[in-house]
Amino acid sequence: MTVSLVRRYRFSASHLYRRPEWGDEENLARFGKCSIEPGHGHNYRLTLFVTGTPDLETGFVVDLVHLDRLVSEQVLEALDHRHINHAVPEFAPGGLVPSSEQLVLWIRDRLLPALPEGARLAGLQLFEDDDLGAEWRPSES
Repeated sequence: MTVSLVRRYRFSASHLYRRPEWGDEENLARFGKCSIEPGHGHNYRLTLFVTGTPDLETGFVVDLVHLDRLVSEQVLEALDHRHINHAVPEFAPGGLVPSSEQLVLWIRDRLLPALPEGARLAGLQLFEDDDLGAEWRPSES
């Protein structure tokens, strides 16, 4: 029997939408006020869906202490109370724009190889506020 564990985390971070190869006018046209230095911040909400068969001895799909440590080390320490464009090399000027869509994929790439055996990352949701977020689910291929 397979079950999904749902675990939520919160972190605060700032970011800026800007392409250095574009001028101020183009950045403003494409990204609006989100392109203006020094950027802006959010109180992000990250939700993980971890699927697996509950352990017969513990009843857990995944050890929460292990999962919390993994998320802290791989995601929260890199993002919480940081300016994403400056703290994460992939989002440095000239790199990826730190949109919710790109951030949720970056988080996926950090967590997938580090999950314990028997646990599968079945989805991620990342919300930067009540009205805007991104979701990743594995492809059915």
